[in-house]
Amino acid sequence: MKFKCFKPLTALCLFLFLGADIFAGVSVIVHPDNPNTTLEAKDLQKIFLGKTKKFPSGDKVVPIDLSQDSQTKAAFYEGIIKKKMSQLTAYWSKLIFTGKAQPPKAVSSEEEAIKYVSENPDAIAYVDSSKVTDKVKVIYQY
Repeated sequence: MKFKCFKPLTALCLFLFLGADIFAGVSVIVHPDNPNTTLEAKDLQKIFLGKTKKFPSGDKVVPIDLSQDSQTKAAFYEGIIKKKMSQLTAYWSKLIFTGKAQPPKAVSSEEEAIKYVSENPDAIAYVDSSKVTDKVKVIYQY
C-alpha cells in the first residue's frame, strides 16, 4: 500500500530539522570585562534606538549594528526591538533629518561584530547564537 502523504511529510520534517540549524536564535554580546551580566528587552530597545548612551549600570555604551540585509538584524529588531526593518529605516531617517540622533555603527558581518565587541569594553552587539565565541559574553538571548 502506498502512502500519498509520505513524500510531503518527509520533506516537511527535513525542512523543519534542517531549518533549526540555519538560524539558532539571537544573542546579545558584550566584552567579557563588561560588568553587566544581563539586560532586559526594554534596555536593549533604549540602547539600539539611540534613547540612551549608557548601560543600566551607568557605563558608556556603544551599540553595533549589522548590515541592512542581515537576517539576524531583522530577527533582532522584529523580535526584541519590536520594529520591522521598514519601520526602523523610517525611525532613523526622521532622527537623522532632525539632527536628534545617529544610528548605531554598522559592521558588515557577525564575525566583525564579535571582533569589535571583543576589543571594545563599551560595545554591545547582537549575533546569531551559533556564531558566539569565547571572546565575548552573552547577556541576552532570544
